[in-house]
Amino acid sequence: MTKAEARRRAEELRELINYHNYRYYVLDDPEISDSEYDRFFNELKGIEEVFPVLISLDSPTQRVGAKPLEKFGTVNHTILMLSLDNVFSEEEALEFDQRVKRFLELAPSAVIEYTAEPKLDGLGVELVYEDGVLTVGSTRGDGEVGENVTQNLKTIKTVPLRLLSKGIPAPERLEVRGEVIIHKKDFVRLNEQQEEQGEKTFANPRNAAAGSLRQLDPSVTSRRPLDIFFYGIGKLTVKTFRTHWDFLQALPRWGLKTNPENALCRNIEEAVEYYRRLLDKRGKLGYESDGIVIKVNRLDYQGALGEVSRHPRWAVAYKFPSQQAVTRLLRIDVQVGRLGTLTPVAVLEPVHVTGVTVKSATLHNQDEIDRKDIREGDTVVIQRAGDVIPEVVKPLVEKRSGKEKKFTMPRRCPVCGSEVIRPEGEALHRCVNASCPAQIKERIVHFCSRDAMDIRGLGWKIVYKLVDLGLIKDLADLYSLRKEDFFRFEKMGEKLAQNLLDAIEKSKTTTLERFIFALGIRHAGFTLAKVLAQRFGSLKKLENASFEELIAVREVGPEIARSIVEFFREKANQALLKKLEKAGVKPKALSKPRSNVLGGKTFVFTGTLKGFSRTEAERLVEEMGGHASSSVSKKTDYVVAGDEAGSKMDKARSLGVKVITEEDFKKLVRS
Repeated sequence: MTKAEARRRAEELRELINYHNYRYYVLDDPEISDSEYDRFFNELKGIEEVFPVLISLDSPTQRVGAKPLEKFGTVNHTILMLSLDNVFSEEEALEFDQRVKRFLELAPSAVIEYTAEPKLDGLGVELVYEDGVLTVGSTRGDGEVGENVTQNLKTIKTVPLRLLSKGIPAPERLEVRGEVIIHKKDFVRLNEQQEEQGEKTFANPRNAAAGSLRQLDPSVTSRRPLDIFFYGIGKLTVKTFRTHWDFLQALPRWGLKTNPENALCRNIEEAVEYYRRLLDKRGKLGYESDGIVIKVNRLDYQGALGEVSRHPRWAVAYKFPSQQAVTRLLRIDVQVGRLGTLTPVAVLEPVHVTGVTVKSATLHNQDEIDRKDIREGDTVVIQRAGDVIPEVVKPLVEKRSGKEKKFTMPRRCPVCGSEVIRPEGEALHRCVNASCPAQIKERIVHFCSRDAMDIRGLGWKIVYKLVDLGLIKDLADLYSLRKEDFFRFEKMGEKLAQNLLDAIEKSKTTTLERFIFALGIRHAGFTLAKVLAQRFGSLKKLENASFEELIAVREVGPEIARSIVEFFREKANQALLKKLEKAGVKPKALSKPRSNVLGGKTFVFTGTLKGFSRTEAERLVEEMGGHASSSVSKKTDYVVAGDEAGSKMDKARSLGVKVITEEDFKKLVRS
């Protein structure tokens, strides 16, 4: 294939993939199979690998791949991103309508048309498209200046990298506002994964969405289940729409996802009725919503109304009432996780909250219990954080009888009876026994999980039963299971048992990063496992890595380095690794670089290079045994400065990092 042919085919494939992304992620109505989609994607990826110069900003292959940032830059919003004023009753909503009419000098009996939309409780963002291509994405910030989170927004599948033109040509410049969210079911699954990995869980979907979008490493964001709904205009260089509703109808034709619950209301009474309907179905919505947004539909009216105190006069948030309930806290139980963490859980008299019967709620740790002064036997106020996770808000002290009991974490593990410690500087209590049955169960569940060994079908119920029956006592025992072992389960047939054995056998060949993550090393989440796999290349090298070698890795701090060294120094873990190896588990070592000329040196490129694209230069560094980074730190060895080099060069000089020219870099490579 010639370069010209490759360019034409790459353009065709990008258009095809963007269209099918729109059908799948926005319309939820795919036209092709997953295998056909993968074929298109892999063909494009292959072309770009052969012709790196053809890689474009809007290529679907560029959703993830940017290097981690040291900090976020800032973006000035062309038009302020205003916050909304709130109303809490029907009377206040009707008064808003009268206020609009007074300001527009219309008669009280005049009819104003409104749009009504669910008020999503996520993170507000603005995306800028120039000539149809996404160029900048930012958070709302203070309304005037936000953080540049472009690379993270690109990882969201419902964010088009290039606008479609379905009947309406894409504008030369479009500034569009949206809300990044996490759906309730995805939020529950995300917290389960965080617990499995021994990482902090999120209080509610909004915190999870905001925290995910503000990760300095886009690869972390890419693994979070983020979605987006678009709802508003910034600057738009096309013929002005007459109404906001017209603009909302145009967005899907450009490939931008809007909320199917949006409605056009002929008057304020219809907007109030919309509020009642949405309030009734609030618990059934797939996302967190704390009210509705009522907007004057005519854009000329919006312009005339303007703003006051950084709130638009033409829109208001009509908030839902708080969803709480009162019940009795019967007792506090303690659960043990895979890393030995003890978590107190409130056992409650069942109570109905936002469409769900709640029987228990996590109390997090002893400090949280003490801070809220929660006692066994208390009458408590509970709510579902983000309408999802039950939490105890506070005890009703005035209802105490004097029989309530203060709670303290046990000194012995409730599962195995071993000593419980609270490490200095931590809020969590831990069981010291690595062979604790509760820990073993959770470790095996983690080992089998999707991002780890990905043993399909081997969920927690089967794992717990296998441990309870004494069929497995550690991770390696999974590989000695026989088909007859599964027949001890109710409703376990020949086919399902064979499928489980096949999945276990398949997992023997896995990637190094998955295997490292599967081992459940404390503080070693999936992102760090990937970094360690790339840095050390084989499990043997990682096992033998010293504290000093680990701390030299940019993403590894002292606490993480100690945790890794201690894991591989522990004799029980050494025996487990040998047992896994004997069972045939062989994580693939990364392929060796074609040369070691740049031997572990870290390079940062800044400015415009003449002989390479940035991607080509970074790839060359990796092939020569070096490491390419996007940010300058004391651990950087060289900053390669091209034409119009920017702040990275200044930072390098301030840190004493060596700055070299492109020619110097070529000489290093040739040497």
